[in-house]
Amino acid sequence: MAAAPLLVGIDAGTSRVRVLICTPEGRCVATGSTPTPTTQPRPGWAEHDAEGLWQATASACRAAIGQLDQPARIAGVAIASFGEALVTLDRAGQPTGPVIAWYDERPMAEVEALTARLGKDRLYGLTGLSADPTFTLGKLLWLQAHQPEALAASTLWLNLTHYLAWRLCGVPGCDYTQASRSLAFDLSGRTWLTALIEEVGLAPAHFAELRPLGARLGTVLPEASQATGLPVGTPIGVGGHDHLVGAFAVGALEPGVVLDSMGTAEAITMPLPGPHLAPELGRRGYSQGLAAIGDRFTNYIFGGFPASGASVEWFRSLFAETLPHAELIARASACPPGCHGVGFLPDLRGRISPVPDALARGAWFGLAADSTAAMLYRAILEGLAFEARQTLDTLIELPDLPPIRRITAIGGNTQNPLLMQIKASVYGRPILAAEMAEATALGAALLGGLAAGLWPDASAARAGLQLGFRQIDPVPGWGEHYAAQYRTVYQPAYAALRPLHHAAAALAG
Repeated sequence: MAAAPLLVGIDAGTSRVRVLICTPEGRCVATGSTPTPTTQPRPGWAEHDAEGLWQATASACRAAIGQLDQPARIAGVAIASFGEALVTLDRAGQPTGPVIAWYDERPMAEVEALTARLGKDRLYGLTGLSADPTFTLGKLLWLQAHQPEALAASTLWLNLTHYLAWRLCGVPGCDYTQASRSLAFDLSGRTWLTALIEEVGLAPAHFAELRPLGARLGTVLPEASQATGLPVGTPIGVGGHDHLVGAFAVGALEPGVVLDSMGTAEAITMPLPGPHLAPELGRRGYSQGLAAIGDRFTNYIFGGFPASGASVEWFRSLFAETLPHAELIARASACPPGCHGVGFLPDLRGRISPVPDALARGAWFGLAADSTAAMLYRAILEGLAFEARQTLDTLIELPDLPPIRRITAIGGNTQNPLLMQIKASVYGRPILAAEMAEATALGAALLGGLAAGLWPDASAARAGLQLGFRQIDPVPGWGEHYAAQYRTVYQPAYAALRPLHHAAAALAG
């Protein structure tokens, strides 16, 4: 009897590259992880080296595969990653410039010029995106303005998901979820915006062919096998944007399900019956996208903020580097809701929705001489919960949306019990958190299985999953306090601090 197949899911995240090896039912067999190599050449900038990203991925693969007795059991592989960042490649397949991180602020001037020229509402009506420095087109325009020789030498542009897949199999491609983060994709027409791309002086042919999630892209090449430990000839499935690949894994692409994806950034995602391109949504910073698995297309709306887990790690690195996280959580749990008046705005990397503001900055307020590190930490957790609720509150005001049946949470921060209790209390409703910590990697593994032909379609892939959830309920007595704090303190705080942050940014140049 042949040994049962195994699947490999790779999640190339902002802070770490994670590799999960699992059975088709979702049982974890092995894992590997390496830090995502990132440099910060100057304030507001962050970038990666393409070869460094590949080496980190290969290292994490080797670490996981080295735990297997029979690597030949691996039947399929797929990759998910953060959106927007891209690798520019020349005809020989060599990178021509830096991989600008998704949260890098350097394209701000180029995006402002683009929106002044084309109109923010027009761009939203075409792409479903509220233009900001995050999106891929802004990075290309920055290269066009500041490193034209690098851009001129390139003939292929791949975001990180598909660059890593290309390194594995040599076949370029792009799925719809990553295309949806480019500001160069026609959301209604489901194709690249050729006319707009040409209008801004770029080459449409450099964007890769669009393919659905789980389609077979190619197979592992001998040189990729040597680097990663993956068997030669293993099918590579088309992967996509991390939040949406995780949503697929936990069944959050169904009507009425809200996904709260709690990683370095936080994304609140809700399926839509179709594109919803009212300009007001773009003005509020909400973006939309399209996921395709087989012949099924799902539209979705997307809000959130870029410094969720990043705020937690920022605090720990500065104030609690030697303190175990569990102990920090325990100390913060002893503080009362509201932290004796200390509050926090988690805008360490700007603000996306419901008020887009790239110059917004984080802030503690209400500090007193007896404020403790535990209070400051709990205030961060409360700020994250308030910001998530504000994103969701504005989202559910949309007409013609199905009622929310449940909120499902994935991501590393779901492992923080205090944060989850605060969030459920701030939401005023239960949250179902996936027990599988690596839901995004699991979704990628399932897409690898689809490419390998283990199932006829995505529904069959999910039907066999043995995926557990735990329910986090609001804490009695916290909800009333948090409702008042949210309404009278947190919501006005951003508007009160905005003039100061903008003035400080002007002085900083």
